[in-house]
Amino acid sequence: MLDIKLIRERPDFVRERLAARGAGDEAHIDELLKLDEQRRKLLGEVEALKAQRKRVSKEIGALMGQKKIEEAEAKKKETGDLGDRITVLDKQAEEAEAARNQLMLRLPNLPHESVPVGKTAEDNPVVRVHGEKPAFDFKPKSHVELCESLRLVDFTRAVNLSGSGFVLYTHWGAKLERALIQFMLDLHTSEHGYTEVSPPFMVGPQCLEGVGQFPKFADQYYAVREGLDDSTLGKLYLIPTAETPVANIHRGELLKESELPIRYCAYTPCFRGEAGAAGVGTRGMIRVHQFDKVELVGIVKPEDGYAEHEKMVTYAERVLQMMGLHYRVVLLCTGDMGFAAAKTYDLEVWAPGQGSYLEVSSVSNCEDFQARRMNLRFKGGTGDNRFPHVLNGSGTALARLFVALVETYQQADGSLVVPKALQAYLKTERIQA
Repeated sequence: MLDIKLIRERPDFVRERLAARGAGDEAHIDELLKLDEQRRKLLGEVEALKAQRKRVSKEIGALMGQKKIEEAEAKKKETGDLGDRITVLDKQAEEAEAARNQLMLRLPNLPHESVPVGKTAEDNPVVRVHGEKPAFDFKPKSHVELCESLRLVDFTRAVNLSGSGFVLYTHWGAKLERALIQFMLDLHTSEHGYTEVSPPFMVGPQCLEGVGQFPKFADQYYAVREGLDDSTLGKLYLIPTAETPVANIHRGELLKESELPIRYCAYTPCFRGEAGAAGVGTRGMIRVHQFDKVELVGIVKPEDGYAEHEKMVTYAERVLQMMGLHYRVVLLCTGDMGFAAAKTYDLEVWAPGQGSYLEVSSVSNCEDFQARRMNLRFKGGTGDNRFPHVLNGSGTALARLFVALVETYQQADGSLVVPKALQAYLKTERIQA
């Protein structure tokens, strides 16, 4: 959520930054300011009426002391009328505040000044490239062919179980998926200083609202119903990412400054309806409704936010480097950034069988946008309550990492070489039919 004080004091700046996203959200600022002014005016009237009622009440006491009963009764009626008016104005102020807050919940974060202005992924500059694209003396196969020939994934039976957009890992495929998860958790906890947590895979809507996924994107997530009780539908949702529960761990809390920074990592499956997304339901693992991910979440002091952001990117890169994969880091432009982000880097890994790069990590600094929505604060050194920066990053996401790995390490005989970093987990150097 944006800072209402900033919107009041610098509306043109807010309009300009929102306009850079290209979604037209800047058009809502006038309505927002109108509702905010209406609320403040009503609250001012309420305070004035309360002061008047207090003054009249004192007069009643004085009149009663002077035995002026008739005048006192008239004053009592006046206080009653004032009370009724206060009740009406209070309700109107609450309605204006609710309308203002609902509008604010739908406004995205302001892009950081260092984010390039652009419309689509085509406008995202490449920050750096790691390694070279692998060369083959044979035509590389797609992950679909490799997964079927090596029995890593059973696409047909996955459809029988759950419909399109789901994956059934089998034998070495299931082991490879588990090894990747374990490797990433070990790396981030032992080398990068993160604390591992294992959160619930279902959360209340307040958590989705806290990280900015609700209310604007409610059509993209899976709501849960308990048995046949329709009244429970929407009380819980399957998480779209571990960011949703993990970033909310301290929601509503006032932390000590000494508790920061907080760094969590978590493995969870992720569930996404991908409403309107092209590619869901096609064969393969590029875009699916359920996938695994190891997520990184940081809660830091605002002055440390962007240094932490750069470090988090290098932590996600380390996964790809240790896997021996070719990748690039891109800086998302204003029109391609997520709703809650102020600045985002994407890590895109090369998949030879696809002949293209696949996004396997987005690392974002949301500044205080999510902290405000969650009312997460910390006590500053001068005793003031401050909102921290909240960061999140995939460290990294599967199944696209699985796809890139399988396609990169394929051999002419149809087998797969296991990256050295995973050999201790899989206890083999090669996967073959």
